[in-house]
Amino acid sequence: MAAADQQFTFHPKIVAVMSTGMGLSLISVFGVIWLRLAPESKETFTLFQRLTLLAFFGFVLWLLYRLATVRVTAYPDRLRVRNVFKSYTLTWAEVSALRFRPGDAWLQLFDAEGNRLGILAVQATEGRRASVAAKELAAVARANGARPRPTPES
Repeated sequence: MAAADQQFTFHPKIVAVMSTGMGLSLISVFGVIWLRLAPESKETFTLFQRLTLLAFFGFVLWLLYRLATVRVTAYPDRLRVRNVFKSYTLTWAEVSALRFRPGDAWLQLFDAEGNRLGILAVQATEGRRASVAAKELAAVARANGARPRPTPES
């Protein structure tokens, strides 16, 4: 879908900066440690141990990448939510309510079946910027036909 079709998009800046900084720090620190190890110390690592360390390191970097790229994007016909572990696409008819109350860690979306989905892109750590984004996204949802239904008060 072309970017011109987007009606709204939001991603947290603080989380992206922190994740990027952590990733670069991990690469730097472990790179220096490995380069500073004596050759005889490096030889004590088996191939399996090296591959395990690389797999773990790669997994942590992947998690930081996913965290840095969380976002919510509204299109005329649907809403795309990219969270850390999973991405969702909902039509506007499936969106029941958006709720971002004081004390909530992130924006909550309720679907037509009453299920709650956290939208990690709109986080309380962003302060006023997140509050404004939640209000703008709610306005876009109403304009595109999101159907309000009662939401659980839990």
